[in-house]
Amino acid sequence: MAKRDYYDVLGVSKTATDDEIKKAYRNLAKKYHPDVSTEPNAEEKFKEIQEAYEVLSDQQKREQYNQFGHEGPTMGQGFGGFDFGGFGGGFEDILSSMFGGRRSSSSGTNTCGNDLRTTVTVTFEEAAFGTEKEISINKYETCSTCSGLGAESKSDIEVCPKCRGRGRIVQEQSTLFGRIQTEAVCPNCGGRGKIIKKKCSTCNGAGRVKKLSKIKVKIPSGIEDGQGLKLSGYGEAGPSGGISGDLYINVIVKPHEIFVRDGLNIYMEMPITFSQAALGATITIPTLYGNVDMKIPAGTQTGTKFKLANKGITSQRSGNTGSQYVAVNVVTPTKLNAEQKDLFNKLSRTNEKAESIFDKIKKFFKNN
Repeated sequence: MAKRDYYDVLGVSKTATDDEIKKAYRNLAKKYHPDVSTEPNAEEKFKEIQEAYEVLSDQQKREQYNQFGHEGPTMGQGFGGFDFGGFGGGFEDILSSMFGGRRSSSSGTNTCGNDLRTTVTVTFEEAAFGTEKEISINKYETCSTCSGLGAESKSDIEVCPKCRGRGRIVQEQSTLFGRIQTEAVCPNCGGRGKIIKKKCSTCNGAGRVKKLSKIKVKIPSGIEDGQGLKLSGYGEAGPSGGISGDLYINVIVKPHEIFVRDGLNIYMEMPITFSQAALGATITIPTLYGNVDMKIPAGTQTGTKFKLANKGITSQRSGNTGSQYVAVNVVTPTKLNAEQKDLFNKLSRTNEKAESIFDKIKKFFKNN
């Protein structure tokens, strides 16, 4: 099955800004994350969304995708997006010599492991106070048998006699411009600068093995939905003892049943009865820190907001704590018994004696 266009996957145009792409990813990640979604094929859709975002959020990968399609981001970085390595080491090296003798950075060094990306879902409360999560990732780990050497023992590793440990060899070629010297990856050691006489029986000389790894991740207090964490060195181990890549974690915060967050502040709606609004009352309000009592003054109207100081989210950077804002909603009774109806009728007759605001408005327009 052919891959869908990455822009279509995220539902954005090809001219979308970085912020628009990030916003679209967040919304779709919330909708299709396997931990919270009830949509069919949520896991497959979520993987597709992650793949699209990984490419379109990286400026270099996005440019390659725009030019070459799905194969673009996987192309080499030789010249204008093309990899000239398939030309027997000649074409790229000739260009290098003509334009200043460019050298590869891989001479005699180990390759770094790949960076990895994953997602962690936390509750509203866990995001507010911080927590620790354990995640499982199938990735390359340094071989525990040989400690990344790739050999049975250190004595089984020797310096490559062809390149003398450089990982590169110098070649002379006759061209239209005369004889020039070029560098190429050593064919004897593959650029490692070393030869393994007896390979490790566990990793077969690779220095790493694929396994399911469990990683404990500390989620800091106050983290917001869509924020990312970076764990340096927790990506895939590099081959032959190379440096490990990094692990990037996108944090998704589950929506709360009653609380809504905006920065460090928390907002909620609280229903109150008609009598509580008219006569005033003390009501119990839920907060992240437990229930608190809040006074409702007599004559309170629907939509009135009350502030509970220092009941919001605490910032790790500044140490400041936001507030919780409570908007009251006066609930009109739908079923009344005979006694209650009689009381409301009496109240209605009392109100009729008082001049209403509408009567005052009518008089104002008549007199003007």
